[in-house]
Amino acid sequence: MANLTKRDLVVRISNETGLVQTQVFDVVQKTLDYITESLADGNDVELRNFGVFEIRLTKPRVGRNPNEPGSLYKIPARAAVKFKMGKIMRQKVARMTAVLKRNGS
Repeated sequence: MANLTKRDLVVRISNETGLVQTQVFDVVQKTLDYITESLADGNDVELRNFGVFEIRLTKPRVGRNPNEPGSLYKIPARAAVKFKMGKIMRQKVARMTAVLKRNGS
């Protein structure tokens, strides 16, 4: 399966709506910028029927370097973005479970 890129989104939206690609690119980029900005400000981002992006603080933990047995490294707590799927996405992705099991992936 090929990855979906921002460029792919812009081309598909442009073809379906008849808008110029530069206009579509600006809208997509601004959308992503506002999502990033909101998360950086500590706010969750909820997109109905798609999902929720949440800022979570990871716990500090001890890491090990497999190349240096016995070495321990402190990994500090840090902010991370967690994504929780919305209902419609969860249903559509759940259908892929059977396909992936059938293909042995």
